[in-house]
Amino acid sequence: MPHPTLSPRQYLILALVALCAPLGDTCLSRGMTAMPSIGLAHPLALVAAVFTPWIGAGIALLIGFFSSYLTALSWADLTFVLPATAFGNVIVALLARFWLKEPISLERWAGIVLITLGVSFVAQGPSRTEQPVPATEPAPSQESAKVRAR
Repeated sequence: MPHPTLSPRQYLILALVALCAPLGDTCLSRGMTAMPSIGLAHPLALVAAVFTPWIGAGIALLIGFFSSYLTALSWADLTFVLPATAFGNVIVALLARFWLKEPISLERWAGIVLITLGVSFVAQGPSRTEQPVPATEPAPSQESAKVRAR
């Protein structure tokens, strides 16, 4: 079964799904490394963290991810949309390595490659990218119109 053609708007939504989550997570990590260790015993420290610029940007990006993810799920199956999020593992690794300067072991790179390959197999399956058009109600017959008039 061939994959249906996506509109430019649908490609944009999938791109937002793929990019907003890794960018948001990376911003959260960047912001939290500048904060002291925070625990649930100090909820005010958590609230204060939300108002720092990097964490605020991360939250905004994750809201963008969630919005685009819900939008994509409104017209496509989960097994079609989820592979777009899996590519985020590669983006997170690249951002962590080159922006946050985190070391990434060979084992982690291998795991990221295996996950991405596995998800690509799932993405090859059939998917529904269009909602079925609901059947319209038949026009009321003259007899039912007479009944309603009474």
